[in-house]
Amino acid sequence: MIKIALSAGEPAGIGPELLISAALRAWPDVKLIAVADPALLEQAAKVLRKPIELIRYNASESSRESLPGQLFYAPTRLAQPNEFGFLRLANAHYVLSTLNRAAAGCLSGEFDALVTAPLHKGVINDAGVAFSGHTELLQQIAGVPHVVMLLIAGPMRVALATTHLPLRQVPSAITAESLRSTLEVMHQAMVRDFAIANPRIAVLGLNPHAGEQGHLGREEIDVIIPVLEALRAEGMTLLGPWPGDTAFIPDRLKQADVVLAMYHDQGLAPLKAQGFGQAVNVTLGLPFIRTSVDHGTALDLAGKGLADPSSLFAAIDQAVAMVRQKRSVISR
Repeated sequence: MIKIALSAGEPAGIGPELLISAALRAWPDVKLIAVADPALLEQAAKVLRKPIELIRYNASESSRESLPGQLFYAPTRLAQPNEFGFLRLANAHYVLSTLNRAAAGCLSGEFDALVTAPLHKGVINDAGVAFSGHTELLQQIAGVPHVVMLLIAGPMRVALATTHLPLRQVPSAITAESLRSTLEVMHQAMVRDFAIANPRIAVLGLNPHAGEQGHLGREEIDVIIPVLEALRAEGMTLLGPWPGDTAFIPDRLKQADVVLAMYHDQGLAPLKAQGFGQAVNVTLGLPFIRTSVDHGTALDLAGKGLADPSSLFAAIDQAVAMVRQKRSVISR
């Protein structure tokens, strides 16, 4: 039995509806556990006009899988009643408490993986909590030195050297130490979690035309290329640095198992153009498996029963596949 913790994200967004949609589908040998307020889940079920049986989660009943129309829940109470489409500052700390509960369960082995629905960074910051995203929060909870954001859309895998930073801060954030750590985490994850024995990692340049031999910037010459050469000498298969404007041509992508982009939109714009609504966000480097949807809270759609659950389904499927891969490695 694989136990997947689901966080509902921002209660006023589409996350709760996505969790109900997931509970209506069959997931063989999988138990879905929503870390959420059951009243919120009932509210979402009414929006979808679907009958749902909410079952309070009991850790001792580990062999009981989720059946279509059932959803286990680990109760976490809202601070204020929810209204879809309308952010409530009081519920920002509720969102954080669901993530802390789910992550603690993953760290203890109670859950096999965490799948997260979208949250709203703005309301959490407005509530007085300095917050940049799921990835950074889970890194802090887990106490690990380095994590990497990876998005998957079909055969395309794109990781990020920097995540949620203003563009003017990106060059200084790309250091030899951080780039080496990112590539090491990626290599280990490709081998361990994706069963790629010798992963081919394509690394993009920061500047147009990958710096054009220093005429368009020196980050490639001073930082990126020396790190690639050092890691190649240690046995990694690293391609690049590739110019960002030609890296995602299909014939070129076939040469790599995963691409490392230097900043958020450089990598995620082409990936989401190809697979938005179907893509999955994976956090590499955590001591547990975490996947997520590739979209936001969609407050304008919340409460209308129009949310597309495809990305959440893909995130659950990816988490289940990674758990099975992890177990197969352990059993060898």
